Amino acid sequence: MNAKANAFARQSLSDVKLNKSEIKDTVVRHLHCTLGTDENKANNHAWWKATSAAVQELVLEGLRKTQKTHYLNDTRAVHYFSAEFLMGRLLSNNLHNFGLFEKTNQALNELGVSLSDILEEEPDMALGNGGLGRLAACFIDSLATMELPAIGYGIHYEHGLFRQEIKSGVQIERPDSWRDYGNPWEICRPESIQEVSLYGYVETKYGENGRIQKEWHPGSIVKGVPWDIPVVGYGGNTVNVLRLWQSESSDYFNWDVFNAGGYIDAQRENVQAETISKVLYPNDETEAGKELRLIQQYFFCACSLKDIIRRYKRAHGDDWSRFTDQVVIQLNDTHPAIAIPELMRILVDRAELDWDDAWAICTETFAYTNHTLLPEALERWPARMLEKILPRHLEIIYEINHRFMAEVEKKWPGDNAVKAKLSIIEEGADKMVRMGNLSVIGSFAVNGVAEIHSKLVKQNLFPEFNELWPGKLTNVTNGITPRRWLKACNPKLSSLIDSKIGDDWPTNLSKLEQLAEFADNARFQKQFMQVKQENKQELADEVKALTGIDIDPKAIFDIQIKRLHEYKRQHLNLLHIMTLYRRLLENPDYDMHPRVFLFGAKAAPGYKLAKDIIYAINQVAERINNDKRVNHKLKVVFMPNYRVSLAEKMIPAADVSEQISTAGKEASGTGNMKLALNGAVTIGTLDGANIEIAEEVGDDNIFIFGLTVDEVHALKFKGYNPYDYYYQNKEIKAVLDWLETDYFTPGKPGALASVKQSLLDGGDPYLVLADFEAYCKAQTDLDAAYREPKRWAKMAIMNTAKMGKFTSDRSITDYVERIWKLSSCHVD
Repeated sequence: MNAKANAFARQSLSDVKLNKSEIKDTVVRHLHCTLGTDENKANNHAWWKATSAAVQELVLEGLRKTQKTHYLNDTRAVHYFSAEFLMGRLLSNNLHNFGLFEKTNQALNELGVSLSDILEEEPDMALGNGGLGRLAACFIDSLATMELPAIGYGIHYEHGLFRQEIKSGVQIERPDSWRDYGNPWEICRPESIQEVSLYGYVETKYGENGRIQKEWHPGSIVKGVPWDIPVVGYGGNTVNVLRLWQSESSDYFNWDVFNAGGYIDAQRENVQAETISKVLYPNDETEAGKELRLIQQYFFCACSLKDIIRRYKRAHGDDWSRFTDQVVIQLNDTHPAIAIPELMRILVDRAELDWDDAWAICTETFAYTNHTLLPEALERWPARMLEKILPRHLEIIYEINHRFMAEVEKKWPGDNAVKAKLSIIEEGADKMVRMGNLSVIGSFAVNGVAEIHSKLVKQNLFPEFNELWPGKLTNVTNGITPRRWLKACNPKLSSLIDSKIGDDWPTNLSKLEQLAEFADNARFQKQFMQVKQENKQELADEVKALTGIDIDPKAIFDIQIKRLHEYKRQHLNLLHIMTLYRRLLENPDYDMHPRVFLFGAKAAPGYKLAKDIIYAINQVAERINNDKRVNHKLKVVFMPNYRVSLAEKMIPAADVSEQISTAGKEASGTGNMKLALNGAVTIGTLDGANIEIAEEVGDDNIFIFGLTVDEVHALKFKGYNPYDYYYQNKEIKAVLDWLETDYFTPGKPGALASVKQSLLDGGDPYLVLADFEAYCKAQTDLDAAYREPKRWAKMAIMNTAKMGKFTSDRSITDYVERIWKLSSCHVD
């Protein structure tokens, strides 16, 4: 290295005006000094780590400045509690947010390294499952971009959900060891370790003034070790923090037991403690799994609240009067609901506030986001389990409920039915604690995540709460960050957009509206569809590499990517695929444009039918893809281990976006927004955010089918019998009967029969058969539209142009104005 480079090597990236040469020198310095290797020996993994370390210099300097600015301004901040943060890869995202992507690409090229290749070395942070976790990641991106003081709080999962492998068509769960070789973006903060109590018993004492005091004597104590992942806002000014808690034993090792020969027993407590942050959503089919999941939720809430209070006391001491001015906590679903009784415990038992004063603070601190209309998805915990693990918290929940029931009695005197419905405690042989009710009662605001969802929350899920507290239930429609979901994942389309409307749209997505002026422009249509075609070729290469299947980029790419659940109706998609296959076998000249159906989905390990549907998709795919009679027109691909980085490759290449949930079941959806933003045309029901997408893009640019929410209710009220559709529709009967044969599972007849049984004998709870005919008709209309290139190009352009509303920046603005009441804080 020359003298200039040596001088630069002693500086931070943020101290100089960055150019290509300086980036090269800094990356090489980290290759030498951080990794102990050199350019001749380094593989792509080493180059990725060195480049990440170089960028991390900028990140940490931004983090230091941000935290100092927030402290000096004593800012009010939102604390986002979520069991999931589906972050994806950070190198590409951070380079884009700092405006360094192209310079770094050029710098690495001169070093003989491909940036696109080293980006593939980064494992996805396995901190989430589906839309809820990705929404949390989009929100913290927007909070940093908009210079709003915020901290995300969650769990530092060692293995996350699971890495999905497909063996003989079956989902196999493997550990997702995303941290095996370290993670360059996270920083351990041992100075902020917290201790969390579990089990034990509660002692009642009486103070000198006659005041009853409760003291919890825990049976065990676990340490929470914080790991910080900096979150860089677009432009690089504000760098907020995602703080994740890792569990460890408070006593690392029992030497006495070890010396006596108990080598395994010596580590038992350590292993049990570390299990808490081992995996996301342990299988709760077992009692032990349920206990672990409850402990996980309490663990991260308790650590986070202690951390918030520590920071508050540093500025305000023991004066609790300003706590609600400084702190707002957003509960992302019911997973963190146990934070409500935990804060009450701290205020009443530790700070010794009167109950009423403590409750006033509590109910001005928490806000709750509801993500589901499915009653089974609103968590309920056995009271006996809470009594065992968190005995003091159960007492507090009973007291909250007792006082709340008095309020209900005033509103509805003598109405025991209303009391039974609103009570936090569900009476029965095994008393249950309803976390949804606790979340509503303990929060000052409750929001749904799409207009239709919020309306149904008020009308169907919590109508009495809405009557009791008018205005408490509100709506904030979800959004996505365009920085990751267009600029970073679809660079070719981003460049085309820049050339037409300027490059400031990533922070002002409503500017995309200007693209509508070019929707009929033949030249722009050609450019737009050329980008789509290039993205499809790249995905075809990825499909070949991952699955060995050849797909034609000129075919329609029809994509359904989301968690595998019956209400999302991947099996409706499957039945249509089987119908097309059957039509082609009966008539080889059947008129359809070649189509590739691509799926990406994980099923919960204990969800048998969801795993059966994955098996069915793979077995049908295997047969179709090897049938030379049809595969020039029809292919089916199940992409294994669906995750953020795979979504970033699939979404830019999609022609068709499958959003086919039963009306009234999907709270919002965000995959629908990502796909439409990248020029995919939606085929979907009037459910969740599909309704608002349809309003924005117009009826001519979307394919809506199926029963509406009201029609779903009417059909179920009248009495739905799936056998009526089975006997009336020959195609339905044929494809369902096909599932009972061994046509798709040679030598194993009936291996796919559980899908048919769920739809007929299982009552078809999500009305797949009721919507089947309308779905097939919409697919036929879609096929015809695609064969009119100018019409389809216009539809695709209009989808991108009309997605301005669905930026997470708009969602965060709604939260700030309606719920959080935050002010931005500029970081120089």
